[in-house]
Amino acid sequence: MTAVQGGAQNEALAGHLLDQYAGRIARSRRPYILGLSGLQGSGKSTLAKVMKAQAEARGWHTEVLSLDDFYYSRSDREALAHQVHPLLRTRGVPGTHEIELMMSVLAALPKASDKLPVAHPRFDKGRDTRIPPSRWPRSTKPPKLVIVEGWALGIRPQSEAALAEPMNELERVEDPDGSWRHWVNKQLRGYQPLWRKFDALIVLQAPSWDIVRRWRSEQEENLLARHAPLAMEAEAMVRFLAHYERLSRHALATLPALADSCVEYDDDRHVIALNHG
Repeated sequence: MTAVQGGAQNEALAGHLLDQYAGRIARSRRPYILGLSGLQGSGKSTLAKVMKAQAEARGWHTEVLSLDDFYYSRSDREALAHQVHPLLRTRGVPGTHEIELMMSVLAALPKASDKLPVAHPRFDKGRDTRIPPSRWPRSTKPPKLVIVEGWALGIRPQSEAALAEPMNELERVEDPDGSWRHWVNKQLRGYQPLWRKFDALIVLQAPSWDIVRRWRSEQEENLLARHAPLAMEAEAMVRFLAHYERLSRHALATLPALADSCVEYDDDRHVIALNHG
């Protein structure tokens, strides 16, 4: 898909999704919170930006919060790696986000003002840590719409039986007793109060884990071509994605049934179906 094709598709999709929820957004007496869930490379950040622009054009002041911006800093994850499990050095899985901070931001946004600005974090993926709080964006008026975008938003914990067998080589070699995946699954329970804050959940559904892996690798290849700092070579990308594989496969299997709207994509990110629950 070319950038032009992708842009036109996102414009149309954003308009359709906003139309779907327009009545509810207009009637809501507090900021309406839309969860936008998609696995790596699914285009959720780009779609969220397009939705914000279109919502603003409709007169709805809109904030976009990315789950990725709430990752713990590198030093905090280093502490988790020492205290809990070495695999927690890598950002991504439940337990590596400061969920309490996102909950506090969502709670404060309805009262945002010049006197009470609401700051929210930004994460620098190139440096793999948060930018200094002095440079965080600040909201100074209550939004009509809040779009929360992130990977696997809405996902539920796995069963104990599902955790028994390693998912891939990373788990077999570096989590042979399952302590990392059990800890991550336990942390996921702490994300459920955030999911319950969503007035509606939109899921961007990829065809398969293999396609997700391809999309995410393509993103990294583009970064390498631009000589971006800390862009990952192919071998490092394989290892990085292995941290996500278990819950990504779980999300692909379970999230469509939990979604209020499910956008289905083909292998090249063309929308092939849009279902509303």
